Order: sequence, then structure tokens, then C-alpha cells
Amino acid sequence: MRAAYSYRNDPAVPEFDDAAPVAFMDGDCALCSFGARMIDRIDRRGDIRICPVATPLGQAILMHYGLRPDDPESWLFLEGGRAWRDFDAMARVGLRSGGWARGLGLLLLIPRPLRDWLYARIARNRYRMFGRADLCALASPRLRARLMR
Repeated sequence: MRAAYSYRNDPAVPEFDDAAPVAFMDGDCALCSFGARMIDRIDRRGDIRICPVATPLGQAILMHYGLRPDDPESWLFLEGGRAWRDFDAMARVGLRSGGWARGLGLLLLIPRPLRDWLYARIARNRYRMFGRADLCALASPRLRARLMR
């Protein structure tokens, strides 16, 4: 785990407004597009932004945290300078969003080896299982306002 806000000292990471949380996800995956729409629905504060991993910022942040942007396991949530990935990221989004979304925190009850294995299987097969969908093309105006480019 890296120190909070360590990306600020990484010259490869473009400067960006990190005052609000950011979810970094695949912009071409139907499952990720669904996840982005769910964030738009469950985020009671309305401040979580979404950055496709194909953007220069998305690629730089993922590489900073040791993830490959072209790797299907690349799902990262950044809040308060700290990063969560995979199911931990999804659980964090749910816990901070409140309401019924806190149920996503139950993902943390799954033992880490099983949780990581399950996430990897879904991520590696996501296009075959769920197809492709352009996050930006499917976005409502409200969701589009959350997107970082």
C-alpha cells in the first residue's frame, strides 16, 4: 500500500482535482458501464467522479499503483489520497455511498484469496460474459457530468 496522495509526487501522473473521490474503470466494458450508472444512482453525496482507464490520467494512476491499464483487472477507487482496487474498491464505494449500497461492504467478508480469485475470473471474462458498451455513449447527462477525460 502506498502512502496517501503518493501520486502527487509522481511526475508521470497528470495533475488533477483530487478533492472528491474518483472511480477508475474500463470505459468499454458493459459491466463497468453498469457500475458507473450504479455509482450515479447510489452516490448520495453526488461527488464520486468516474475516469475511464483509457484516458492519460487513468493510465498514469493505474501504473502508479502497479496496475496495467490494458489489464482487465484494473478497477481502482481513489478517495482521500488512498486507493482501493477490485472488490475492495466496489465495497468502499458502497460503504461511503450509504443506504442499501452499504451491502456491497459484504464483499469484504469473503476471504481475500477467494475474493481476488473471483474478481480475476469475472474481470478476465467480462467482455465474453457481458459484452462491450461505450461508457460515454450510454451516459445520461448527470452521469456525463461525473466523467473525467
